Amino acid sequence: MSDVKLQVGGRVYTVSTADGQEEKVRGLARMVDDKLTGMGANVTGNEAKNLLFAAILLADELNDVKATAASHPPDPGLDTDAMAARLERVANALEGAASALESGAEAS
Repeated sequence: MSDVKLQVGGRVYTVSTADGQEEKVRGLARMVDDKLTGMGANVTGNEAKNLLFAAILLADELNDVKATAASHPPDPGLDTDAMAARLERVANALEGAASALESGAEAS
């Protein structure tokens, strides 16, 4: 395990991750931070609520991708099982990051 410092919503968080997953976790944190930035005037003073909304926006995008994928026949050369597994890992990592961030906010 290694510790990774992430900047999300203007704050720095330290999370533990499996060795070799540091860049992936940083990339996921950038996605969350980008969502927060994109919320613009909709950002509130409640950090946990902001993170929840960012996670909901990302989950909505994932849901749209899954719905689109389900309504279109897959390209025979595309490994849809591997892609679905990867998307599931991303969703799980985002849920874990949101939980960790929320726990850190409650501890403050």
